[in-house]
Amino acid sequence: MPAADDPATWDANAAAYARQEHLEARAVDALLRLAAPAPDDRLLDVGTGTGLVLRTLAARAGPGPRSVLGVDRSPGMLARVGPLPHGWELRRGDATALPVADGSVDLVTCAYLLHLVSRSDLAAALRDIRRVLAPGGRAVVVVPWSPRPAVRAVLDRAAATFPARLGGVRCLDPEPALRSAGLTPARRLVLPRGGYPSVVVLAHRSTDP
Repeated sequence: MPAADDPATWDANAAAYARQEHLEARAVDALLRLAAPAPDDRLLDVGTGTGLVLRTLAARAGPGPRSVLGVDRSPGMLARVGPLPHGWELRRGDATALPVADGSVDLVTCAYLLHLVSRSDLAAALRDIRRVLAPGGRAVVVVPWSPRPAVRAVLDRAAATFPARLGGVRCLDPEPALRSAGLTPARRLVLPRGGYPSVVVLAHRSTDP
C-alpha cells in the first residue's frame, strides 16, 4: 500500500492497491454495519480509492441511500471503481477541502485513509467532515490499529521501513482526533484478525453550530 501523500503515487499504484482489497473487506463490512445507511441518507465516501466501500454497499440487498458520492484525489484510483448504481457519483477532491456544501451529508464513511496523512491534514480532514455533516449526522472511519502494543510496534516499524509497500499499515487510534474535530465517538469495534488489524469507530456530529 503506498503511503506518499501524492495523487500521482496512488495513480501509479492503483492496480496494486486493488489487489489487496481482500485484506480490507472484513473491516469495510464492519464499517457498513456500524454506518447502517438508511434509504433517506445522503452518503459521502471520503478517500473512496478503488471503490471497495461503494461496491460493497451496492451489492447489499434492499434500498440504498438516496444519494451516494465517492471522493478521492487520485484519478487512477477512481478509474478502477467500476460500474455503480444509477445516480451514484464519483468526484475528484481532497479530504481537507471536500467538494460538498456545508451540512449537506447525513453519513460519511472513510476507510483506510486517515492514517496516511500528516497530523495537520488529519485535523483538517476531520474538521471538513464535520463541516459537511448535517447536525446529528454520523461518520464511520476505519484505520489499521491493534489493542496489543507489540502488534502496533511491528506494524509501525514495517510502515516506516518500507513506506512505498507497507506504509499503509501504520497504526492510528482515531478517537482523540475525532473528538478534537467536534465528532463524538459512539461505538468502537476492534478487528484483530481477518485482514489488517483494524479499528472501526462510529462518531456523531453534535447539533451545536
